[in-house]
Amino acid sequence: MRSINSIKKRKGFKVKSLSPLSEHRFRIVFLLLCLGIGGLFFRVGWLQLFQSDQLRAKAREVQTEKKSPLGTRRSILDRNGKLIAIDEKRFKLWAHPRYFNFPGDSFDKVREPVEVAKLLSLPLSKSVNEILEEIGNYSSGVKLAEGLTQEKANEIKKLGISGVDLEAYPQRLYPHGSLFANVVGFLDLDRRPQAGLELSLDEKLTRLEKISIHSKGADGTPLPIGVERGVFEEDQLSLQLTLDVRLQEVAVKEISKQVKKWNAKKGVVIVMDINTGELLSLASTPSYDPNKYWDYSPSLFKEWSVQELFEPGSTFKPINLALALEEGVITPNGEINDDGLVTVGGWPLSNWNRRPNGILTFPEVLQVSSNVGMVKIMNKLNASNYWQWLRKLGLDEIPETDLPGAVGGQIKPKKIFVSQPIEPAVTSFGQGFSITPLKLAQLHALIANGGKLVTPHITKGLKGDYESYLNTPPESKQVLSPEVTKTVLGWMETVVSFYKESGIEVNVPGYRIGGKTGTAQKSQDGLNYDSKICSFVASLPIDDPRYVVLAVIDEPQKQNAYGATVALPVVKKIIETLLVIEQIPPSIDRKEHLAIKS
Repeated sequence: MRSINSIKKRKGFKVKSLSPLSEHRFRIVFLLLCLGIGGLFFRVGWLQLFQSDQLRAKAREVQTEKKSPLGTRRSILDRNGKLIAIDEKRFKLWAHPRYFNFPGDSFDKVREPVEVAKLLSLPLSKSVNEILEEIGNYSSGVKLAEGLTQEKANEIKKLGISGVDLEAYPQRLYPHGSLFANVVGFLDLDRRPQAGLELSLDEKLTRLEKISIHSKGADGTPLPIGVERGVFEEDQLSLQLTLDVRLQEVAVKEISKQVKKWNAKKGVVIVMDINTGELLSLASTPSYDPNKYWDYSPSLFKEWSVQELFEPGSTFKPINLALALEEGVITPNGEINDDGLVTVGGWPLSNWNRRPNGILTFPEVLQVSSNVGMVKIMNKLNASNYWQWLRKLGLDEIPETDLPGAVGGQIKPKKIFVSQPIEPAVTSFGQGFSITPLKLAQLHALIANGGKLVTPHITKGLKGDYESYLNTPPESKQVLSPEVTKTVLGWMETVVSFYKESGIEVNVPGYRIGGKTGTAQKSQDGLNYDSKICSFVASLPIDDPRYVVLAVIDEPQKQNAYGATVALPVVKKIIETLLVIEQIPPSIDRKEHLAIKS
């Protein structure tokens, strides 16, 4: 076999004999390796000894996520958990044209505004020209949109455009518009509370938020390293009200319809639980949309049922009869002579229709709403004691309530009330003093619940999925005896029966209801009584009282405007709805009940 060298020589290969490398070259290579490794060790040592704090801080900055709170507020719910006010995350879109860059572009490439405008046109629902006009010649800090939803923000994020930033912020929304505006109020554009519960309960509505700091992986996943307890917990509490959306809708609809029908100035409806003081409805008109509060007059931003006073008129007569019974100056079976006119301190006082009614029982005094009868009844009560009772009922005190801006009523000073006979006389039929509609509802609740003065309120407390903090209203104060209030409540039931015989329907078949109308003269200057305020209050059911319903309509302009024609129809509609919503069973007569059992 031929040798390999001979084959290579024949084919033209140049053969070079092997020789060992010089030690000098090995030393150079070894020295270079040592220098490299030594340089690495030196660099590591330098970083560890002299730059460790700086590098650790940079690493923490990259690995740590810091979430600052948005400053959100707690939601507001009705008694059944339906949303009344809520904070939703919204976004502002900012453009910085000098940084416009698309995914995959080189770092130093800057895109033209028109290219960006074409991509943003669809998610912003704007034309390219509109976007270009907004960008103009600015190089940075151009606000293209605000109020963007999370969905729109996600669409823009997916575009991956550099130089386009989304800024998150909370926005207060009121899903039911004007339905609860009189109670809830609103926040202005700077998120400062301006009215209603938003203002009075600002601290309770401010969500407890804190800056959260935690480590994260390269994909943004939170890592269980150095995580403080509760860092991922959120304040999920909401403020729950006693109001019912369903009843509020009916109340607003009916009071608005009647105010419009009679060309009235304003109107209010109150539905109160007589045993707890909870308000199931507090509706007033005219109102405003808190989502667009800037379109309305600031005069609408207050709730007049707790912030303005009126003379209650005949709706106060049951309260006065209860005081007379309590003092023992009349008996349940007594009578009074209504001769149509009575003179007190030189002032002639007559009935609303200027007609005499003859001998009346006390239920009949309420039925025909006799002013003369009431003057003669309350004249039996010592004026000083009468005034003390008005104070005991809290007429001139600011009521204990969570309703914002509540005011106390106005009664004459004791010296004037006692020395001027005309003062207790006009007070007997509900004039000469002023209270709020809320106070009137509270006093009729006192008649219906056995003589206890409950605390009117609209907040249940803070409620969450895992924890709740419910309010505990002050203990009710016993003011009148149950026997007295039961008697007066029975008299109020005869009033409703009398209305039915007169062709005024307020009763609901199968239910026992008591009530009283009021048509008070109203003075704008304290001298001339040239307008009216009409009201009707009902208590139900009489056999097991649970609710008081009050409607007040201010300054109806048409003829024949009385409590029975203006306010009563509103209360009737609300009662019909209330019976269904609260599932109140019909009142069954005892004899019928026994007949059914037998």
